[in-house]
Amino acid sequence: MGEWITSFMEQYGYIGIFLMMLFENLFPPIPSEIVLPYGGFMTTTTGLSVIGVIAVSTLGSLLGAVALYLIGLLMDVERLEKIVERWGHILRVKKEDIHKADAWFDRYGPWTVLFCRMVPLVRSLISIPAGMSNMKVVVFLLYTTIGTLIWNTILVSIGAALGESWDSILHFMDIYSKFTYAILAVLIIIGGFIYLKKRRQGS
Repeated sequence: MGEWITSFMEQYGYIGIFLMMLFENLFPPIPSEIVLPYGGFMTTTTGLSVIGVIAVSTLGSLLGAVALYLIGLLMDVERLEKIVERWGHILRVKKEDIHKADAWFDRYGPWTVLFCRMVPLVRSLISIPAGMSNMKVVVFLLYTTIGTLIWNTILVSIGAALGESWDSILHFMDIYSKFTYAILAVLIIIGGFIYLKKRRQGS
């Protein structure tokens, strides 16, 4: 897949980078860890500029994020409640659980969006719960733009600095991904433990 991505970018330039980042948000298997550093490298061999690559990649990311946000809006809390009414006894989920999760995202959602926009794979999917919680679109766009701009700027700049050795960053990105996934897994386990403990105390 990597060769196809880079050849597509070489052929279409800014438009290719824009489309790759749009698709990266909609189809997470397309890795921004390849698109962005290679886009940075292209600034050393073509007429593309670092600012231009950052701009079009960020625009592509935002459009993809908005699309997933809109999907989240269609899967709002009311729809989830109907699913829980029918299948909650099997999933061991109650309406109150949905309301608690929604309230949590209302409180911490913006910062969650900001952080997750800098985590591989999760950076795309976080737009869906943001939409489901009915996060204000202005707030969503603000934090998504900030997180995306930071991520894109770092990777494009590294790609430009490394030049032909741009792909050496992939090894470090793999380590970074595993490290962040491990942290998220620990946080989920801790959150699940706290949740179960509160449920037992409440019963």
